[in-house]
Amino acid sequence: MLDSLNSAAPLYDDLIPGGSHWSFIMRRGHVLRLIDETGGANVGMLMYNPENPLERYNMPDTLKNQHTFLLTRGHVLLSDMGRVFASVIRDDLGWHDTVSGTCNAELVEKRWGKKTYQEAHNHYHRNGSTSFLNELAKYGLGKKDLTANLNWFSKVQTDDDGNMAFDANHSHAGATVDLRFEMDTIVVLHTCPHPMNPASEYPSHPVRYQLFKSAPVNDADPCKLSSPEATRAFANTALYHLFQ
Repeated sequence: MLDSLNSAAPLYDDLIPGGSHWSFIMRRGHVLRLIDETGGANVGMLMYNPENPLERYNMPDTLKNQHTFLLTRGHVLLSDMGRVFASVIRDDLGWHDTVSGTCNAELVEKRWGKKTYQEAHNHYHRNGSTSFLNELAKYGLGKKDLTANLNWFSKVQTDDDGNMAFDANHSHAGATVDLRFEMDTIVVLHTCPHPMNPASEYPSHPVRYQLFKSAPVNDADPCKLSSPEATRAFANTALYHLFQ
C-alpha cells in the first residue's frame, strides 16, 4: 500500500502556510498525506460527517477503545457513532497528540504578543480556536460544534505525577503522516501553534498536504485488526455504507 502511494503522483498537492487554516471534504477511499515541510509543525484537526455534522471525531472513545494516550500507525480515528473516519496507515514519528486542545486568542497574545493583519498582513498571529471557527462557518457550524481536536506532529508526555510536557524537538523536516479515510469526512485544519509550545517567537511552520486514491481495505488490514474495538468500528462503518 505505502509503496504504491510513494510511487504514485498525488491527485492534489498544496501547501498550508504556518499560522493558517483550511478545510475540505475527504471522500472515502482516499488518503490524506500531511508533510511537515521544515520541522516543528503542528496541525490541528477536526472531523465531521458531511451528511450529519452531529457526528464528529470523538477523542475519548478513540483513546480508550485503543488503550492509548497517543496516536500512531495502526490506530483508527473514531466518530461518536462508533464508526471510523480515518485510519493511520503511515507515521514517521510514532507519537501525535490528541489530548491538549488548541490555542486561543488570549493564550497567543500572552505568549507571543498581538500582531494584527493591519500590522503584519498574512503573517499576523492567528490562533487555533478562531481558525477552527472560521472554517466551521463554511459548513454552517459554530462554537457549539467545537470538540477535542488532534494535533499532528506534536508530542506531549506525562510524568508519574501526571504533569504534561511538550517535546519541542519531536518533528523533523519531511515527517509524514498518511490518513486513509473510511468515510466521507469534513476535515478542518489549522497550522497554528500547539497550546503548550514554549517557543519565544510565534511558531509558524508550513505543512504540505497531498491527496491519493487508496487501495481497497481487505480483511487482513492492520488497522482493521489492531483491536476488537477497531474491528467493530469497521463493521459499523460497513453497515453505514451498505445502501449507499
